Parts: sequence; C-alpha cells; structure tokens
Amino acid sequence: MLTVVIAFTANLVVAIAKSIAAAITGSASMVAEAAHSWADTGNEIFLLVAEKRGSRRRDRQHPYGYGRETYIWSMFAAFGLFTIGSVVSIMHGIQQLTAEETEADYTIAYIVLAIAFVLEGTSFVQALRQASRGGERMKMRTLSYVSRTSNPTLRAVFAEDAAALLGLLLAAGGLALHQITGDAIWDAAGSILIGVLLGLVAVFLITRNSEFLRGQRVALSTRVQVLRELLDHPSVDRVTYLHIEYVGPAQLFIVAAVDITGDRPEHQVAERLRGLEAELEAHDNVTEVVLTLSTRDERSLVP
Repeated sequence: MLTVVIAFTANLVVAIAKSIAAAITGSASMVAEAAHSWADTGNEIFLLVAEKRGSRRRDRQHPYGYGRETYIWSMFAAFGLFTIGSVVSIMHGIQQLTAEETEADYTIAYIVLAIAFVLEGTSFVQALRQASRGGERMKMRTLSYVSRTSNPTLRAVFAEDAAALLGLLLAAGGLALHQITGDAIWDAAGSILIGVLLGLVAVFLITRNSEFLRGQRVALSTRVQVLRELLDHPSVDRVTYLHIEYVGPAQLFIVAAVDITGDRPEHQVAERLRGLEAELEAHDNVTEVVLTLSTRDERSLVP
C-alpha cells in the first residue's frame, strides 16, 4: 500500500507540472508525458481500490476470499495506461508530424522533466526496494520476481515507474534534438516512442493479470516448500498428489493426497487430516487446504 501511495502522490504532482509545461511550450513530447502521468495517476487509484477490495476476508459467498479481485482492478489500470497513455501519445505525435512549427520554451520543459525525474525516481526506488526484498525471499533476481510475483500492484508500480523514467529520457531527447536541429519532427517522434513504450508496458501488465485470473502455476520453489512441509509432518508418510493455485496475491489454495502414518480407524484418520489442514491454514499465505487419502498404487512425490 505504501508503494502505491508514494507512486500516486508523485504522479499527481508530476502530471500537473507536465500539463502546465505542455501548455506553455506546446511540445508534443511534453503533451505525451502529461498524458502518461495522468494515466499513471488514474492507474494508482485503481491499484488502491485493488489493494482495498482484494484484502477483504473470505465469507460464505467467497470461500477463497477476494484476492482475485486485485487482478481485475489491476487489469483496469493496465487498460487505462494503454488507452489514455499510449493511444493519446501516439495520436498526438502523428498529428504533430504535419503541424506548423511553433516556438518552444525549452528551459521550462527541461526544468519540469528534471523535477519529474526526481519524483518518479523516488517512487521507483520504493518499488525497487520492495521487489528486491521479495526476490531475496524467493531466491530470484529482481526483474524475474517482478514478472512472476503474484502481487499485481507491485508489478504495476514497478513497470509504470520504470517506463516513466525511460519516457522522461525520450522526451528530453526529443526536445534536445528539436532544439539542436530546429526540426519539430524529433519532438513528435519522442511522443510516438513514449506511446509505443506505454503500449508495451500495458500489454505486459494485461497479459500477466490475465494469466493469474486464468490460474497461474506457482513457482517451483513454492511447490517444493509446500511438499516438504507436508512430508516433514510426523503424521504424513508420503504425498502422492499436490495441487497449488493462487487465489490472490501471495494467497494459496492447496489440494493434496497424503498417506497417513500407522493404520488407525477411519474416524481417527479423518481427525488427523482435519488437524493437519488446520495447521497448514495457520500460515499467513494459505487460504484453504483440502487433504484426501492416497491409495497404495499411487506414486510418491519427492521434493
């Protein structure tokens, strides 16, 4: 939540500053950057809603909780980035290719871009720190963790802030080439490139959210960890089936077939299964566990 709040505040301030600079300078790149920041600001609102609604506790109507709603609202944010940020930037850039040359105040534009870079950089550092900590826990590289994490808000803020920093460099480059050559085509090209960049980021976010909504497979390390947890339990002799799926950010639904140690009566076996389910569900990342008994001919799973 802190990462999203910081990103929202930074994007709102930057969006206002870029809009003023775009109105004064008439720069196509600045217009694209303003659209980019307003899109990001709106997206952070969607992400805040995603965090709020997705964290609600489960009830009778939603036995696995509301975690998947996080992916739905994050999907809205990704579509917003595509339609507002990408499409507007590309269309404005194309229009500026044939527009009449106008005088631009480069000093104001450079100052706004510099301030925006500092603010966007602050937000990106926060997202980077959170992603780095998550990657260390999962023994993954930071970028791999961002791509594979079940936390859509972290992925969205990280990707949007990274794109924002790169977009600022593209805008500055377009302005500089416009100033050096006197040809406004470079400014328009900067706007188009920013739009293409935002489109790529939006497609990436839409793809990842849709995969989690369809049922994303958990990381191998997570599967191994759950399997070892089961096998290390004194009541479990072996595990023959294990299904794990995400029902929300870092929230797991586990189904397993186990062979209970000993040869006890049916009611005692049932009690031990229910007790084991309760122990596993005590973990913060486990929403629900369903255990059944293995048959003798089923192959045992190994970590």
